[in-house]
Amino acid sequence: MRKYRTLIVIVVCLALTALILPMVNGCGGGTATPTATTFKGTLKVGIMTPTTGTAAEKGRPMGDGNIDAINYINDELGGVNGYKIDAEWLDSQYKADQAILDVQKFMDDGCIMFTAAASTEMGYVAETANRAGFPGLVAYSSPANLRPPQHIYGIAPDYGDDWTAFANYYMKNIWKGPGKPKMALELLNNPTGAGAQTAARAFADQLGIDIVAQEEHATSTTSEMDALTRIRDLHPDVLYISSTPAPTAVIIKNAITLGMYPGITIGVCHAAMTKALVDLAGAENVEGIYGIVASTAWGADVPGMAKVIEYAQKYHPNDVGNTDYLTSWSQSLILAEILRKALNNVGYAVLAKGDASSWQAVELNGIQKLDGYDVQGLQPPVKYTPGDNRLSNLLRIFQVKNGVITAITDWIEAPLVKYEQFDWFGH
Repeated sequence: MRKYRTLIVIVVCLALTALILPMVNGCGGGTATPTATTFKGTLKVGIMTPTTGTAAEKGRPMGDGNIDAINYINDELGGVNGYKIDAEWLDSQYKADQAILDVQKFMDDGCIMFTAAASTEMGYVAETANRAGFPGLVAYSSPANLRPPQHIYGIAPDYGDDWTAFANYYMKNIWKGPGKPKMALELLNNPTGAGAQTAARAFADQLGIDIVAQEEHATSTTSEMDALTRIRDLHPDVLYISSTPAPTAVIIKNAITLGMYPGITIGVCHAAMTKALVDLAGAENVEGIYGIVASTAWGADVPGMAKVIEYAQKYHPNDVGNTDYLTSWSQSLILAEILRKALNNVGYAVLAKGDASSWQAVELNGIQKLDGYDVQGLQPPVKYTPGDNRLSNLLRIFQVKNGVITAITDWIEAPLVKYEQFDWFGH
């Protein structure tokens, strides 16, 4: 019996030692991996993406990028100044009624700001958010989202900037003929298409471009043969598509069927210039296509790229190489920097209220205090300039080469355009 008692005492001592040692080690100078119990508090934000619906080819990887980046910030960086980002992630379904319900829920649930993936989502909710003073951060924006400036901010140039940058590049580097080139526009029937249309209306004459056709299509389109036949009969030199990947893939394949491409030059906006376009249209069909990209190329040698690739490969391998995943990852890093600025300037107690005073604090002391945050090199630095709600004004021209979306220019500055000064804007 004595031996058994001794054995029991030894086992109990070992068990107690196992419990006590981590506590002792925790009192040293090391930094433990953050867990939910180590955070000083939470910062609640809303994340809205079109995860399902007619823009899901963009929404799915964008939601993945947003949430993976927030998990990285919380799990590996200890949150923001020791506070956990509590992200409420909702699907807009790319529908107006659902997007409005999402933003109302964000406000009701105590979120202190929100993000949206798409200009169309933000277009649906802008009146609600602006009226309430609830600040929003959109990844892909249209001039109507940002002009005149209110409470919505874009992480990059807008679709009007895309068209203007491409048009300038085309005139300087591609167009060789006499007179004016003839350009046709294929426009998604929402803010994505309207952004390019707005810029073309403002600047085509000034640039010496003749807009010969403006055709609209839906996100659900399966054929644009009729519209492209009308365009073909006008003999354009260049076709510009301001749309999302799935419709753009349809249009390009239809243009090939009609014998228009190869032949004419095709340019696309930065919503379409993603891996999804290459996958949906086929690499051989998009070879030579030009497009705008506002982020660093996937795999670039920049500080933040290793983590982007690591998380994509580990959690969402289908997103590897997708610019939309990268864009939303950057958006979440910018969100975290905004929260950090607000914490430093007003303190946690103000933000913890989750009410209109918190929203105003985040906007004035977070967003509007951005002063060159480098986004780990994943896109150009972001800063707030009074009167300009684009937090970056730099973009680049890319081209599909051997199936790879490849940068062919350095960063191009997109000048501020106050579209509200045109009497036709918004009508």
